[in-house]
Amino acid sequence: MSVSHARVVIIGGGVMGCGLAYHLAHEGWTDVVLLEKAELTSGSTWHAAGQITHSTSSFSLGKCVGYNIDLYSKVLEQETGQSVTWHGCGSLRLAYTDDELDWLRQTLSVGKALGFTMELVGPQRIRELHPFYNLEGVQAALYTPDDGHVDPSGATFALAQGARQFGAKIIRQCRATDIKREPNGEWRVFTEQGEIVCEHVVNAGGTYARQVGKWVGLDVPITSMTHHYLITDTVPEFMSLERELPVIRDDQLVSGYIRMEQKSGLIGIYEKANPNAVWIDECPWEAEHELFEPHYDRIMPWLENAMGRMPVLSQLGIKRAVHGAISHPPDGNPLIGPAPGLRNFWLNCGCQIGIGWGPGLTRELARWMVHGASDINMRDYDPRRFGRFADQGYQVTKAKEDYLLRHEVPFPHLNRHAGRPVKPSALYERLKSRGAVFEEVYGWERPRWFARDGVEQRDYYSFRRPAWFPLVQQEVNSVRECAGVIDISAFTKVQVSGPGAAKFIDRLIPNRLPSKPGRIALTHLLNENGRIELETTIVRLADDRFYFTCAAFFEQRLLDYLRFARTDHDDVTITNLSDAWGALALNGPRSREILAPNTSAALTNEAFPWLTAQEIEIAGEKVWAFRMSYAGEVGWEFHGPKESIPAVYDALHEIGDAMGLIDYGSFAMNVMRLEKMFKGAGELTNEVTLPEADVMRFVKTDKAEFRGKQATLAALEKGPSWICAYLQIESDGVSDGNGGEAVLMGDRQVGSVTSIAYSPSVGKILAFAYVSPDVASPGTKVDVTIMGEIRKAEVLGEPAFDPDNVRPRADAGADSQRKRVAANA
Repeated sequence: MSVSHARVVIIGGGVMGCGLAYHLAHEGWTDVVLLEKAELTSGSTWHAAGQITHSTSSFSLGKCVGYNIDLYSKVLEQETGQSVTWHGCGSLRLAYTDDELDWLRQTLSVGKALGFTMELVGPQRIRELHPFYNLEGVQAALYTPDDGHVDPSGATFALAQGARQFGAKIIRQCRATDIKREPNGEWRVFTEQGEIVCEHVVNAGGTYARQVGKWVGLDVPITSMTHHYLITDTVPEFMSLERELPVIRDDQLVSGYIRMEQKSGLIGIYEKANPNAVWIDECPWEAEHELFEPHYDRIMPWLENAMGRMPVLSQLGIKRAVHGAISHPPDGNPLIGPAPGLRNFWLNCGCQIGIGWGPGLTRELARWMVHGASDINMRDYDPRRFGRFADQGYQVTKAKEDYLLRHEVPFPHLNRHAGRPVKPSALYERLKSRGAVFEEVYGWERPRWFARDGVEQRDYYSFRRPAWFPLVQQEVNSVRECAGVIDISAFTKVQVSGPGAAKFIDRLIPNRLPSKPGRIALTHLLNENGRIELETTIVRLADDRFYFTCAAFFEQRLLDYLRFARTDHDDVTITNLSDAWGALALNGPRSREILAPNTSAALTNEAFPWLTAQEIEIAGEKVWAFRMSYAGEVGWEFHGPKESIPAVYDALHEIGDAMGLIDYGSFAMNVMRLEKMFKGAGELTNEVTLPEADVMRFVKTDKAEFRGKQATLAALEKGPSWICAYLQIESDGVSDGNGGEAVLMGDRQVGSVTSIAYSPSVGKILAFAYVSPDVASPGTKVDVTIMGEIRKAEVLGEPAFDPDNVRPRADAGADSQRKRVAANA
């Protein structure tokens, strides 16, 4: 091997590694070396079934899938001359139950936003498309005619050939053996044939990714799970067919898929019991084209169902059983993006459906590496969504859980309970005893809603209004009418201190730095392209001490952003307080009355103004109180050592219970922030600039510098190609949307929904959506597809609730006035 230096070294020659080499080359980075220890595809790629479908209710993944199908069916073979053996047979996803049918309706709404060809068809049409399937109990199917399947090896070889044509180098039979960081920040990759120094390393190791990560001190959260598909003897009924039958996805009875494989049948099963993990510590380096003996006992119930649903297969033998290992991250989503805490080290692994998802995701990773940002929202795939809490035991437990969920209905807010709790807050047991139903956020247990009024304390799932819907409405109404308290300990909490802290932070943020201790600023952190990395609140605790707080899943992203921005000249210390500190929020018109008896601090607007902070004592505990409210009410957040939070919580309830103080969760918080037109993580993504997100009021363009300033000014001058609009949508009282829905102007698709919820305060559905600028003006009438049905909507120019923002700034006198009004009512 003569190569001694490269811009990028990719470790792994499966579809993910070759896909990245291909897309890096197409983005202009041709000084790329891909290392494969054996032959291309010899890990997991070669034994993939190779199917791909437009049927996904994930908007970001749908963008990838649409690109992939176009690549396989129209581009790749023509560009490279390498056959990919595309079978454009279409597919049918069946619905037996009302919930499955609702899932298909939701998928149809998202597909409309993505421009996909799909339709909901009944049994008669299914029979016309596929005459051999037993349709007993089937209500309908989602028909996606442009779906198909591809030869996994052929597709990967074509990606590799495309990369070579642009100058990338692919070295087979060359195993990487170690990786070290050079003093100048470059990486040295050791191989069986020599060493390569490079700027970027990409771990595309597939089932080997964990041990590749260990070389740089990284615990890559993936587990290898084994999956079966079986190929039958030749099917006589297939011999005279003039067209290939569509792939059947039968999630209910088969827990998998059935399709033609030449003139045979192919049955793939994700059994819903006893999932099998292998190579938990390490995948043997000598494993090449590795398959395991089939475990028929494990899959037999679903195999029997498959034979019953497809009777033409029932009397045939099995001529080939493929039982291979596939990487599963804890939540089922691939690991695509920067490795936590490492500069220019990237993960491109953990993709359980590499053929179906890989090319689109690797295109986005290539754009991320080359241009500093991807063009779709990568939050669900960012490896930094896992922290130290995701240890090996967690990884295995959650991977097994994910395998079992592979063919379950992906309900909105599906809660994955295995292995929890991992990081309970200091209030966990108290909240649990009060009826909290929790969700996991970056390992933390955070309340979603509280069981009351005889509703059982458990999860309820539906694409329509579930059993918890009226309870969340009650939480919202109680906060609006009295007060509510919410555990926000899951928030990221990071301190930046030292003599150079103010100067360091000021050069990063587009908003003004809090001018003196006790001041608060909301701002955004940008990359050099002016795209949004995250939104954060900054509190100046002292002249040389600043406190950052933001959403829980941005913890590692914030730490990396700050640490990588710090130079040798910055006299600052960055301290992660996320685990050591807790936090609590009190919101509502009676918040001041509830807080006042518990503290000696003066709470009037004059003594404690809006958007200021003070260290105060509550119930004998010193905590920082921030006068701010994500609910849009009078309120405070209390932040401090986690040991202090329970006493504060208890004291608030001791006074507040008699007044009607209520515990509320993240579902109610989301409703209230939509009522107040507060954008969240779904709107503030790496896809958009500040002008496109319509948050330029938080930008001081006269600042001498901030990261991404030139790109922000250029975007402002150019004008947005899309813009975040605020919508009010008619409700049918049954279903309120789940995100990703299409926004229409007549027959033209003009945008898609990012966040959506029903508001009890205004009696309408409220949503944010990214839309074409020509329909973003307040008063514009549009339509939104919810569950496949058209709803009338209007663009609003101000918050639907308290548009003048009077309530959060109410002074102490307003409490007395409110009490007098209530007494005279």
